[in-house]
Amino acid sequence: MHAIRLHSFGPAENLVLEEVQDPRPAPGQVRVAVRAAGVHLLDAALRAGHPGPGRAPELPTVPGREVAGVVDALGAGTDEAWLGKRVVAHLGFVPGGYAELAVTDAGRLHEIPPGLGFAAAVAMVGTGRTAMGVVQFAEPGPGDVVVVPAAAGGIGTLLVQYAKNAGATVIGLAGGPEKTGRVAANGADLAVDYRDPDWPERIRAYDGKVTVVYDGVGGDAARTAVGLLAPGGRHIVFGWSADGIRDGGPLVVEGVTVQVLGPVMLERAGGPDPLRTLELRALAEAAAGRLTPAVHRFPLSEAAAAHRALENRGTTGKVVLEP
Repeated sequence: MHAIRLHSFGPAENLVLEEVQDPRPAPGQVRVAVRAAGVHLLDAALRAGHPGPGRAPELPTVPGREVAGVVDALGAGTDEAWLGKRVVAHLGFVPGGYAELAVTDAGRLHEIPPGLGFAAAVAMVGTGRTAMGVVQFAEPGPGDVVVVPAAAGGIGTLLVQYAKNAGATVIGLAGGPEKTGRVAANGADLAVDYRDPDWPERIRAYDGKVTVVYDGVGGDAARTAVGLLAPGGRHIVFGWSADGIRDGGPLVVEGVTVQVLGPVMLERAGGPDPLRTLELRALAEAAAGRLTPAVHRFPLSEAAAAHRALENRGTTGKVVLEP
Protein backbone atom coordinates (compact mmCIF):
# COMPACT_ATOMS: atom_id res chain seq x y z
CA MET A 1 0.00 0.00 0.00
CA HIS A 2 0.93 3.67 -0.18
CA ALA A 3 1.20 5.76 2.96
CA ILE A 4 2.54 9.11 4.11
CA ARG A 5 5.56 8.63 6.33
CA LEU A 6 7.51 10.97 8.58
CA HIS A 7 11.17 10.08 9.11
CA SER A 8 12.25 13.23 10.99
CA PHE A 9 10.44 16.02 12.81
CA GLY A 10 10.32 19.34 11.01
CA PRO A 11 8.52 21.15 8.18
CA ALA A 12 5.60 19.83 6.16
CA GLU A 13 7.97 18.75 3.39
CA ASN A 14 9.12 15.94 5.68
CA LEU A 15 5.84 14.15 4.93
CA VAL A 16 6.58 11.80 2.03
CA LEU A 17 4.50 9.28 0.11
CA GLU A 18 6.05 5.81 0.23
CA GLU A 19 5.13 2.23 -0.57
CA VAL A 20 5.02 0.17 2.62
CA GLN A 21 3.87 -3.27 3.69
CA ASP A 22 0.13 -3.77 4.12
CA PRO A 23 -0.84 -3.82 7.81
CA ARG A 24 -2.50 -6.88 9.28
CA PRO A 25 -5.20 -6.66 11.93
CA ALA A 26 -4.41 -8.23 15.30
CA PRO A 27 -7.01 -10.16 17.31
CA GLY A 28 -10.03 -7.96 17.97
CA GLN A 29 -9.02 -5.52 15.24
CA VAL A 30 -10.18 -4.71 11.72
CA ARG A 31 -8.40 -3.36 8.68
CA VAL A 32 -10.03 -0.45 6.88
CA ALA A 33 -9.55 0.36 3.20
CA VAL A 34 -9.31 4.11 3.75
CA ARG A 35 -11.46 6.47 1.69
CA ALA A 36 -10.87 9.57 3.81
CA ALA A 37 -8.36 10.47 6.53
CA GLY A 38 -8.73 13.48 8.79
CA VAL A 39 -5.98 16.08 9.25
CA HIS A 40 -5.78 17.95 12.55
CA LEU A 41 -3.66 20.81 13.88
CA LEU A 42 -2.32 18.34 16.42
CA ASP A 43 -0.95 16.30 13.50
CA ALA A 44 1.00 19.35 12.36
CA ALA A 45 2.31 19.97 15.88
CA LEU A 46 3.44 16.35 16.21
CA ARG A 47 5.09 16.51 12.79
CA ALA A 48 7.03 19.59 13.84
CA GLY A 49 8.19 17.87 17.03
CA HIS A 50 5.84 19.61 19.47
CA PRO A 51 3.79 16.81 21.05
CA GLY A 52 1.95 19.03 23.52
CA PRO A 53 0.04 16.96 26.11
CA GLY A 54 0.78 13.69 24.30
CA ARG A 55 3.96 11.82 23.48
CA ALA A 56 5.99 12.29 20.34
CA PRO A 57 5.58 9.27 18.05
CA GLU A 58 8.42 6.91 17.32
CA LEU A 59 9.95 7.49 13.89
CA PRO A 60 9.37 6.64 11.16
CA THR A 61 5.62 6.98 11.58
CA VAL A 62 2.46 7.21 9.50
CA PRO A 63 0.53 10.21 10.94
CA GLY A 64 -3.22 10.55 11.18
CA ARG A 65 -5.80 9.56 13.79
CA GLU A 66 -9.16 9.68 11.97
CA VAL A 67 -10.21 7.37 9.15
CA ALA A 68 -13.30 6.34 7.22
CA GLY A 69 -13.60 3.55 4.69
CA VAL A 70 -14.65 -0.05 4.20
CA VAL A 71 -13.61 -2.97 6.42
CA ASP A 72 -11.66 -5.37 4.20
CA ALA A 73 -10.01 -7.73 6.73
CA LEU A 74 -10.60 -8.99 10.27
CA GLY A 75 -8.29 -10.08 13.05
CA ALA A 76 -8.89 -13.29 14.96
CA GLY A 77 -12.03 -13.21 17.09
CA THR A 78 -13.45 -10.06 15.49
CA ASP A 79 -17.17 -10.07 14.74
CA GLU A 80 -17.56 -11.11 11.09
CA ALA A 81 -20.49 -8.71 10.71
CA TRP A 82 -17.97 -5.86 10.33
CA LEU A 83 -16.56 -7.23 7.07
CA GLY A 84 -17.60 -5.00 4.15
CA LYS A 85 -19.17 -2.35 6.39
CA ARG A 86 -18.73 1.39 5.76
CA VAL A 87 -17.10 2.60 8.96
CA VAL A 88 -15.47 5.57 10.62
CA ALA A 89 -13.13 5.57 13.61
CA HIS A 90 -10.98 7.85 15.68
CA LEU A 91 -7.74 5.96 16.25
CA GLY A 92 -6.88 7.76 19.48
CA PHE A 93 -3.18 8.48 19.90
CA VAL A 94 -2.24 5.52 17.71
CA PRO A 95 -1.09 6.88 14.33
CA GLY A 96 -1.64 5.28 10.94
CA GLY A 97 -4.43 7.21 9.23
CA TYR A 98 -2.58 8.80 6.30
CA ALA A 99 -2.58 5.57 4.30
CA GLU A 100 -4.53 3.41 1.90
CA LEU A 101 -5.06 0.84 4.67
CA ALA A 102 -5.33 1.30 8.44
CA VAL A 103 -5.96 -1.01 11.39
CA THR A 104 -7.87 -0.26 14.57
CA ASP A 105 -9.72 -1.99 17.39
CA ALA A 106 -13.25 -3.02 16.44
CA GLY A 107 -14.50 -1.25 19.56
CA ARG A 108 -13.56 2.10 18.02
CA LEU A 109 -15.70 1.62 14.94
CA HIS A 110 -18.94 3.34 14.06
CA GLU A 111 -20.97 2.19 11.08
CA ILE A 112 -21.45 5.21 8.83
CA PRO A 113 -25.14 6.14 8.62
CA PRO A 114 -26.79 5.79 5.19
CA GLY A 115 -26.43 8.92 3.08
CA LEU A 116 -23.37 10.20 4.91
CA GLY A 117 -20.16 10.27 2.87
CA PHE A 118 -16.73 9.14 4.02
CA ALA A 119 -15.25 12.65 4.26
CA ALA A 120 -18.23 13.97 6.21
CA ALA A 121 -18.07 11.00 8.58
CA VAL A 122 -14.38 11.68 9.29
CA ALA A 123 -15.21 15.31 10.01
CA MET A 124 -17.93 14.37 12.47
CA VAL A 125 -15.97 11.70 14.38
CA GLY A 126 -13.21 14.19 15.19
CA THR A 127 -14.28 17.79 14.67
CA GLY A 128 -17.94 16.97 15.26
CA ARG A 129 -17.34 15.32 18.60
CA THR A 130 -15.41 18.40 19.77
CA ALA A 131 -18.28 20.66 18.71
CA MET A 132 -20.72 18.48 20.67
CA GLY A 133 -18.42 18.75 23.67
CA VAL A 134 -18.27 22.53 23.39
CA VAL A 135 -22.03 23.15 23.29
CA GLN A 136 -22.53 21.13 26.49
CA PHE A 137 -21.18 24.13 28.40
CA ALA A 138 -23.42 26.74 26.79
CA GLU A 139 -26.43 25.31 25.01
CA PRO A 140 -27.64 28.21 22.82
CA GLY A 141 -31.27 29.24 22.57
CA PRO A 142 -33.56 31.87 21.05
CA GLY A 143 -32.46 34.54 23.54
CA ASP A 144 -28.77 34.18 22.82
CA VAL A 145 -26.41 36.16 20.63
CA VAL A 146 -23.51 33.84 19.83
CA VAL A 147 -20.11 34.89 18.48
CA VAL A 148 -18.00 32.21 16.79
CA PRO A 149 -14.36 33.16 16.04
CA ALA A 150 -12.84 31.09 13.21
CA ALA A 151 -16.37 30.50 11.95
CA ALA A 152 -15.13 29.21 8.59
CA GLY A 153 -13.12 26.42 10.22
CA GLY A 154 -14.22 22.86 10.77
CA ILE A 155 -15.52 23.31 14.32
CA GLY A 156 -16.70 26.87 13.71
CA THR A 157 -18.85 25.77 10.77
CA LEU A 158 -20.66 23.25 12.97
CA LEU A 159 -21.05 25.66 15.89
CA VAL A 160 -22.67 28.24 13.60
CA GLN A 161 -25.13 25.63 12.34
CA TYR A 162 -25.87 24.27 15.81
CA ALA A 163 -26.54 27.69 17.33
CA LYS A 164 -28.66 28.75 14.37
CA ASN A 165 -30.72 25.56 14.58
CA ALA A 166 -31.31 26.34 18.27
CA GLY A 167 -32.79 29.74 17.40
CA ALA A 168 -29.88 31.92 18.49
CA THR A 169 -28.61 34.99 16.65
CA VAL A 170 -25.21 33.95 15.27
CA ILE A 171 -22.25 36.19 14.44
CA GLY A 172 -19.32 34.53 12.72
CA LEU A 173 -15.78 35.90 12.48
CA ALA A 174 -13.46 34.96 9.63
CA GLY A 175 -10.50 36.38 7.73
CA GLY A 176 -11.15 37.82 4.28
CA PRO A 177 -14.16 38.16 1.96
CA GLU A 178 -14.05 34.57 0.68
CA LYS A 179 -14.28 33.11 4.15
CA THR A 180 -16.88 35.59 5.40
CA GLY A 181 -18.94 34.73 2.32
CA ARG A 182 -18.82 31.07 3.33
CA VAL A 183 -19.82 31.94 6.87
CA ALA A 184 -22.83 33.89 5.63
CA ALA A 185 -23.81 31.04 3.30
CA ASN A 186 -23.56 28.68 6.27
CA GLY A 187 -26.39 30.55 7.98
CA ALA A 188 -24.74 33.17 10.20
CA ASP A 189 -26.89 36.24 10.73
CA LEU A 190 -23.79 38.42 10.49
CA ALA A 191 -20.41 37.47 9.00
CA VAL A 192 -17.59 39.79 10.04
CA ASP A 193 -14.04 40.08 8.72
CA TYR A 194 -11.81 40.32 11.79
CA ARG A 195 -9.09 41.88 9.61
CA ASP A 196 -11.24 45.00 9.40
CA PRO A 197 -10.21 47.23 12.34
CA ASP A 198 -13.82 48.38 12.76
CA TRP A 199 -15.30 44.88 13.12
CA PRO A 200 -16.24 45.27 16.82
CA GLU A 201 -18.33 48.33 15.92
CA ARG A 202 -20.21 46.30 13.34
CA ILE A 203 -21.20 43.83 16.03
CA ARG A 204 -22.19 46.56 18.49
CA ALA A 205 -24.32 48.21 15.82
CA TYR A 206 -25.95 44.89 14.90
CA ASP A 207 -26.61 43.58 18.42
CA GLY A 208 -24.48 44.66 21.33
CA LYS A 209 -25.74 42.06 23.81
CA VAL A 210 -23.44 39.13 23.05
CA THR A 211 -24.19 36.26 25.44
CA VAL A 212 -21.89 33.44 24.26
CA VAL A 213 -18.42 33.31 22.70
CA TYR A 214 -17.27 29.88 21.49
CA ASP A 215 -13.52 30.43 21.43
CA GLY A 216 -11.12 27.97 19.84
CA VAL A 217 -8.48 30.44 18.68
CA GLY A 218 -7.51 32.87 21.43
CA GLY A 219 -5.43 35.84 20.32
CA ASP A 220 -6.55 39.41 19.72
CA ALA A 221 -9.80 38.52 17.96
CA ALA A 222 -10.96 36.37 20.87
CA ARG A 223 -9.97 39.01 23.42
CA THR A 224 -11.97 41.62 21.55
CA ALA A 225 -14.97 39.31 21.18
CA VAL A 226 -14.97 38.56 24.91
CA GLY A 227 -14.93 42.29 25.55
CA LEU A 228 -18.29 42.47 23.76
CA LEU A 229 -19.96 40.02 26.14
CA ALA A 230 -22.86 41.28 28.19
CA PRO A 231 -22.65 40.81 32.00
CA GLY A 232 -23.15 37.16 32.84
CA GLY A 233 -22.18 36.06 29.33
CA ARG A 234 -20.33 32.83 28.73
CA HIS A 235 -16.85 32.50 27.25
CA ILE A 236 -16.26 28.86 26.29
CA VAL A 237 -12.59 28.16 25.61
CA PHE A 238 -11.68 24.98 23.76
CA GLY A 239 -8.39 25.90 22.08
CA TRP A 240 -5.96 28.69 21.31
CA SER A 241 -4.54 28.21 17.85
CA ALA A 242 -3.77 31.94 17.62
CA ASP A 243 -2.10 31.97 21.07
CA GLY A 244 -2.92 34.83 23.40
CA ILE A 245 -4.49 32.56 26.03
CA ARG A 246 -1.84 29.89 26.45
CA ASP A 247 0.49 31.93 28.66
CA GLY A 248 -0.90 32.61 32.10
CA GLY A 249 -4.15 30.72 31.53
CA PRO A 250 -7.37 32.01 29.95
CA LEU A 251 -8.22 35.67 29.95
CA VAL A 252 -10.84 36.56 32.54
CA VAL A 253 -13.31 39.40 32.14
CA GLU A 254 -15.07 40.69 35.23
CA GLY A 255 -18.60 39.41 35.49
CA VAL A 256 -18.17 36.85 32.71
CA THR A 257 -18.18 33.10 33.18
CA VAL A 258 -15.12 31.40 31.71
CA GLN A 259 -14.94 27.67 30.99
CA VAL A 260 -11.76 25.95 29.88
CA LEU A 261 -12.34 22.59 28.27
CA GLY A 262 -10.23 19.51 28.93
CA PRO A 263 -11.06 16.49 31.08
CA VAL A 264 -14.14 18.36 32.29
CA MET A 265 -15.60 17.99 28.78
CA LEU A 266 -15.52 14.23 29.15
CA GLU A 267 -16.99 14.41 32.64
CA ARG A 268 -19.88 16.43 31.26
CA ALA A 269 -20.48 13.97 28.39
CA GLY A 270 -20.83 11.04 30.78
CA GLY A 271 -21.31 7.38 29.98
CA PRO A 272 -18.79 4.54 30.13
CA ASP A 273 -16.93 6.00 27.13
CA PRO A 274 -17.48 9.78 27.03
CA LEU A 275 -15.64 10.31 23.73
CA ARG A 276 -17.80 7.68 22.08
CA THR A 277 -20.88 9.39 23.52
CA LEU A 278 -19.86 12.61 21.76
CA GLU A 279 -18.98 10.78 18.52
CA LEU A 280 -22.40 9.10 18.43
CA ARG A 281 -24.14 12.42 19.00
CA ALA A 282 -22.14 14.10 16.23
CA LEU A 283 -22.82 11.33 13.72
CA ALA A 284 -26.53 11.36 14.61
CA GLU A 285 -26.73 15.13 14.04
CA ALA A 286 -25.13 14.71 10.60
CA ALA A 287 -27.28 11.71 9.69
CA ALA A 288 -30.40 13.70 10.53
CA GLY A 289 -29.25 16.58 8.33
CA ARG A 290 -29.04 19.07 11.19
CA LEU A 291 -25.27 19.48 10.85
CA THR A 292 -23.33 19.47 7.59
CA PRO A 293 -19.55 19.67 7.96
CA ALA A 294 -17.45 21.74 5.59
CA VAL A 295 -14.67 19.65 4.06
CA HIS A 296 -11.44 20.78 2.39
CA ARG A 297 -10.11 17.85 0.35
CA PHE A 298 -6.54 17.01 -0.65
CA PRO A 299 -5.20 13.87 -2.35
CA LEU A 300 -3.25 11.63 0.01
CA SER A 301 -0.10 12.37 -2.00
CA GLU A 302 -0.45 16.07 -1.12
CA ALA A 303 -0.37 15.66 2.67
CA ALA A 304 2.48 18.19 2.91
CA ALA A 305 0.40 20.79 1.05
CA ALA A 306 -2.54 20.05 3.36
CA HIS A 307 -0.38 20.68 6.43
CA ARG A 308 1.00 23.94 5.00
CA ALA A 309 -2.48 25.19 4.13
CA LEU A 310 -3.82 24.30 7.56
CA GLU A 311 -0.96 26.01 9.39
CA ASN A 312 -1.27 29.14 7.19
CA ARG A 313 -5.05 29.43 7.65
CA GLY A 314 -5.57 28.61 4.01
CA THR A 315 -8.29 26.02 4.54
CA THR A 316 -12.03 26.14 5.01
CA GLY A 317 -13.62 23.41 7.08
CA LYS A 318 -12.22 20.03 8.02
CA VAL A 319 -9.09 19.05 6.10
CA VAL A 320 -9.34 15.53 4.66
CA LEU A 321 -6.89 13.40 2.68
CA GLU A 322 -8.34 11.04 0.08
CA PRO A 323 -6.25 8.08 -1.21
